Amino acid sequence: MVENAYPLVVAVGPTASGKTALALKLAEQFEGEIVSCDAVAVYRGLDVGSAKATAAERARVRHHAIDILDADEASTAGDYARAARAALAEIKARGRLPIVTGGTGLYLRALLEGLAPAPPRDEELRERLRERAARRGSESLHRLLRRVDPAAAAAIHPNDVPKMIRSVEVTLAARRPQSEQWQAGRDRLQGFRALQMGLNPPRVALYERINERAARMFDEGLLEETAAARERYGDACRALGSLGYTQAAAMLRGEMTRAEAIAAAQQGHRNYAKRQMTWFRRDKQIEWLAGFGDDADVQARAAERVKRHLVG
Repeated sequence: MVENAYPLVVAVGPTASGKTALALKLAEQFEGEIVSCDAVAVYRGLDVGSAKATAAERARVRHHAIDILDADEASTAGDYARAARAALAEIKARGRLPIVTGGTGLYLRALLEGLAPAPPRDEELRERLRERAARRGSESLHRLLRRVDPAAAAAIHPNDVPKMIRSVEVTLAARRPQSEQWQAGRDRLQGFRALQMGLNPPRVALYERINERAARMFDEGLLEETAAARERYGDACRALGSLGYTQAAAMLRGEMTRAEAIAAAQQGHRNYAKRQMTWFRRDKQIEWLAGFGDDADVQARAAERVKRHLVG
């Protein structure tokens, strides 16, 4: 334990595991504020597809690191870490409990452990990788990343072409997997001691929730959000490469029926949940909670851990 370090709570888990519900409960119980750790929630206007905290939820508890970028702006793990660390400092200054919650493992690692210095950009290599993705599809790029750095591939969604390109670029330029580079020369978060909790719901029940939520998004405004983003930024908008938006855009272009788009989104979210759990299970600092974050029993068990953490 770090002497005089300020308490910090982290709640992670796969998509649809109830992280938001748990974070809200803990924030209200322990006078906290929530720092989102989600690669899509940083974008304005992408609310439904990111399962972003609603206006009502944000009225209950103050949220940070959401709606900080336009959908055509680049967002890196380093950018997120700087924004989230600034939010932690503000919350600490107010004497509130910071609660970081989300499912983007790389962003959480950047926040808590920092990032290693990266090699310079190689525009020629980037262009070759972009052409590969355009010619063979993004999955081809993900297969390449799995060959050169399986750990990084597990953390990056196969539709996220910019992140895959950067990861391959960094690995090839340094002749060392990016995931290994993450371990060296990091600027770790200082002044905080973190309690990390992870939600681990039953897989069958989780997949049922994922399927229900992915289908519900198409009824609750996902298509309208996608159409608005396409109109404003064009199909090349990087945020539209995210889960749900990719399938909605394909439907709007007439490349998929509604049923096909929903099925593809459901499958994509289930696959993403598997990758999230693979990532988080590597972190031995995480204390696991069996169940969903909106279960009263899980919330009670989490609250007990937070109480112990607060007294040091």
